[in-house]
Amino acid sequence: MISGIFKGKYATVNVVFRLPYQPDFSIEFVIDTGFTDYLCLPPEAIALIGLPFLYDMPANLADNSWIDIPLHQALILWNGEEKEVRVLATGRRPLLGTALLRGYELVIQFTEGGLVTINEL
Repeated sequence: MISGIFKGKYATVNVVFRLPYQPDFSIEFVIDTGFTDYLCLPPEAIALIGLPFLYDMPANLADNSWIDIPLHQALILWNGEEKEVRVLATGRRPLLGTALLRGYELVIQFTEGGLVTINEL
């Protein structure tokens, strides 16, 4: 089980990153059920961490315009197991998308300090 808390209008969970030759560290992510990929981090955070770049991915925005978003790769610990995931370099807030929730149940108590639980199905 993965757990987090609801705070400031957002369901949050910590994700542990594993980089070569460095201690593990975690980043707090907001769960965004409208985001269908794995993770999203601000470009500055990705540069600081030094995640490997994969390629620029075309993305269609709500106004039907297209942009290229740099795509990176990360090794995380998810439900106690290592998992390689895609990380989009965009936005101002770390977001966790539904691709990472595939095969899991998400339960959110929508009250300040409420529990957020993610259980494998």
